[in-house]
Amino acid sequence: MGEMLTVVRHPLARVHLTALRDEHSEAEQFRHHLLQLTRIMAYLVFNQLHVQTVSVTTPLGESAQGAVLARPPVLVPVLRAGLGMVEGLIDLVPGAVVSHLGLYRDEKTLTPKPYYKNFPESARLWPFFILDPMLATGGSAIEAIDYLRSEGAEEIVLVSIISAVSGIERVFLHHPSVPIFTCAVDEKLNERGYILPGLGDAGDRQFGTGL
Repeated sequence: MGEMLTVVRHPLARVHLTALRDEHSEAEQFRHHLLQLTRIMAYLVFNQLHVQTVSVTTPLGESAQGAVLARPPVLVPVLRAGLGMVEGLIDLVPGAVVSHLGLYRDEKTLTPKPYYKNFPESARLWPFFILDPMLATGGSAIEAIDYLRSEGAEEIVLVSIISAVSGIERVFLHHPSVPIFTCAVDEKLNERGYILPGLGDAGDRQFGTGL
């Protein structure tokens, strides 16, 4: 599991994560810290991207070797919580495609139910990055990966902010070749499937609907 799991331990990532966990952070503050934390993660996450060599001419008339992306990334935010992670990644790659995936959780069975899909057919061979702040039971992540695989996506990365041990293990059990990037690994889930200590409901806290 260790080789496929990357925990981002940058000092500033820890600072922003602490603010996200804090119950006193209001929606505007929560969105700000989520955006900044995702930007910090982006450099490690996008280390998965492939480039091809190009040559450019400098203002001095000299030729210099450089690189361009071989294939831009496809960002797949899981609605609605994943929306807050998009800007932090797309800022670095303006050519990225955003493909939304709507999932809701049945509160009785804790199983994910899809309600919206928008797969970019022309980008099937591009790298896909699933964005979901919380990897709890692993159900939504597995549903998202299964869906992308069924549409023909081959290169898939899962990006979360906080992950539960059981969720990580369950994803790797079903999809051992999918890398996971996260900023924290928490030990437990409560009876409702929420991560402990976690940060609560990431969607509600972003949009102020958890009143």
